[in-house]
Amino acid sequence: MKLVKSLLLGSAAGLIAVGGAQAADLPVKAKAVEYVKICSLYGAGFYYIPGTDTCIKLGGYLRAEVALNTNSSFSGQLTGNNGARNRLTNYYTMRAREDLNIDTRTATEYGVVRTFFDGVFSWTTGNYAGTGSATGATAYSGTLALNTSNPTAPALVGSSINGTDGNTSGGSLGVYYAFIQFAGFTMGKAVSQFDAPWTNYPGNNFDSLVGGSGTVTGVNQFTYTADFGQGVTASFSAEDATAYYQAGNMNLTGASATGMIGGAYGSNAIGGSRSPNLVGMVRVDQAWGLFQASVAAHDNHVAYYGANEATGHPDDKWGWAVQLALSIKNIPTGAGDVINISGVYTDGATRYNFQNLAGSTYSMFGSSGIAYQSVGFAFAPDTVFVTGGQQETVKTWGFRGAYTHNWDPYWNTALYGAYAQAQYGSTAKNALCGVGGTFVTGASQAGVTGCNPDFAIGQVGIITRWTPVKNLTFSADLNWTHLDQKYAGTVAYAGSGTTAKPATVYELKDQDTITLLLRAQRNW
Repeated sequence: MKLVKSLLLGSAAGLIAVGGAQAADLPVKAKAVEYVKICSLYGAGFYYIPGTDTCIKLGGYLRAEVALNTNSSFSGQLTGNNGARNRLTNYYTMRAREDLNIDTRTATEYGVVRTFFDGVFSWTTGNYAGTGSATGATAYSGTLALNTSNPTAPALVGSSINGTDGNTSGGSLGVYYAFIQFAGFTMGKAVSQFDAPWTNYPGNNFDSLVGGSGTVTGVNQFTYTADFGQGVTASFSAEDATAYYQAGNMNLTGASATGMIGGAYGSNAIGGSRSPNLVGMVRVDQAWGLFQASVAAHDNHVAYYGANEATGHPDDKWGWAVQLALSIKNIPTGAGDVINISGVYTDGATRYNFQNLAGSTYSMFGSSGIAYQSVGFAFAPDTVFVTGGQQETVKTWGFRGAYTHNWDPYWNTALYGAYAQAQYGSTAKNALCGVGGTFVTGASQAGVTGCNPDFAIGQVGIITRWTPVKNLTFSADLNWTHLDQKYAGTVAYAGSGTTAKPATVYELKDQDTITLLLRAQRNW
């Protein structure tokens, strides 16, 4: 009896213990799930970051492209192996790119606080350059560097073997934009306030269009923009000159005929940064189109005449630029058709005309009926000087424009063109082409019948785009570039190991190049 009672009591205690354990394991009420909510304050694609009042939008594109007849993904055959147009010149250059941008905005009592970041991941074809070796050795620009102890023997970089396998250094990371906007201020890396809204693309994909400014990859700046309503705004900006606006301060005392043919007029003696570029802009942006006027000031600060500070230096010289831009919309040729045009004048601020992706150095070779080959060369720095003298500015002017016509919702075509001219002063013309000048002195220049460093660049192009579905576009952009240089006759060139050009006589002649850019791009 006692045994039965003990068993019953033990079973009851066990059941109570199990019941308590089960009660403890019962689920408690979960917190409400905070779903992502659409933010309609700033347009399509914005969402609230969970738990905050900040809206975020992710975007970007993936691009695959091939440029024919160039060693670069963005320019024509203008200099180096590209301009040499021999067996070292690429017939094509390929690139794949992913762009990612992050846009965040928060409403505050002072207005919207905005941050914006745009970065790109790219893989681009490299090219081969000569090493000057008697055996014709070359080095791949993407993965090989010269061995300084033996310049003819390439040294391995990364995992490449002889520049043919494992070419990892063709990949690159770029930061286009990274800025904060608050209460009318823009702080960080953004498009220059000097630029027209289309930067250097009035209707084209071709990057190297002259005739105006174009900081498509952004420039560090501190800007205040005032909004007067009715589409009227004005900005004042202090912008970093170092990365994109230094075309060169050249000491012509160091110039040589060989260097000039390679596109370098002496020694570049840019000093440390002293002042940002100062930019002012007024814009009217309305339904009919847009008008913008921009001005900029650029400080040309030289280091020294010679190897050390005891050699002295020229005084600083301020350059300036002015640009007018006009966009006309709703033209009668078709819905969405647009005309974009701009014109610019610079004095000691060359990059506002020969923008960074276009450059201002040319060394192009071609055929000749009277010599081994022909060559056309030119260079447009900001200023020039000679040892013991002061800076002299280089003056330029130019324009660019495009007309875009929409054939239907899927097809459009744009015709575009650009022109830029550079003009030197008496200091440069005397040092290079005057009595005893660099390019007309000595037997090697006996065949020179015309010497003038002034030059012009003309460009014409056509692009057609097909968008079969939303945000997917295929395009073909054909561009012709003409170098109108002012040298004439023949010249004995010392040659170059990098471009495999022999030492012989070349004809001084204008040059042309054609580039075709094929692109597929998916925006998201």
